[in-house]
Amino acid sequence: MKTVLHKAETRGHASHGWLESYHTFSFADYFDPGRIHFGALRVLNDDDVAGGMGFGKHPHDNMEIVTIMLEGELRHGDSMGHSEVLRKNEVQAMSAGTGIFHSEINNLQDQPARLLQIWVFPERQNITPRYEQRAFDPQQRKNNWQLLVGPNPPDGALDIKQKSWFSRIDLDKGNQVEYTLHNKENGVYLFMISGNITVENDLKLGPRDGAGLSESEKVSIRADENSEVLAIEVPMLE
Repeated sequence: MKTVLHKAETRGHASHGWLESYHTFSFADYFDPGRIHFGALRVLNDDDVAGGMGFGKHPHDNMEIVTIMLEGELRHGDSMGHSEVLRKNEVQAMSAGTGIFHSEINNLQDQPARLLQIWVFPERQNITPRYEQRAFDPQQRKNNWQLLVGPNPPDGALDIKQKSWFSRIDLDKGNQVEYTLHNKENGVYLFMISGNITVENDLKLGPRDGAGLSESEKVSIRADENSEVLAIEVPMLE
């Protein structure tokens, strides 16, 4: 098994007053030639947006964009005509394709919006843009992998135009699970939302740490305390 470790404190950081953003991979003014992507996973941003503030209308193209809401509310508007509010335990999946404009504004004036925004390289370029959003029951990820996003997914999950799967689990202390890859040629990136885990008996991950694992069909995880883990499985592109 090959492992790439990204400790939380090594991430890029941008502070804009209204926005605190941590970048696992090179993004905007943060550039590290050794941290451009993990396979098809290009961006993993951990954002804290002040009340009433946000990102004005801006463009994207040829990227699969997944937003996972952790706290608060985020209002989304786009050039496809969508105007939606994303709340805790909701996930948004968007194909930028041939090009879109969108805005993301904290819908509440008195509390921050906290979210993960993740970009994945698409399987094909210049597809028709699309948008989906869905709420996920946190009880269904209690000590069990809950599929959030996948290609041609079963009912209850969101679609992505790449052979990539996003799964989330809330583990009780002492519980042990395996993540089994859908494709043995893929890799999986584990991102710690909270808690502490041990991966494959020796790799310790704490809050906001990340690790990319490849060249293995399964990954073993043990919760050293109550923990929330996001697994992002992606093709291992060059």
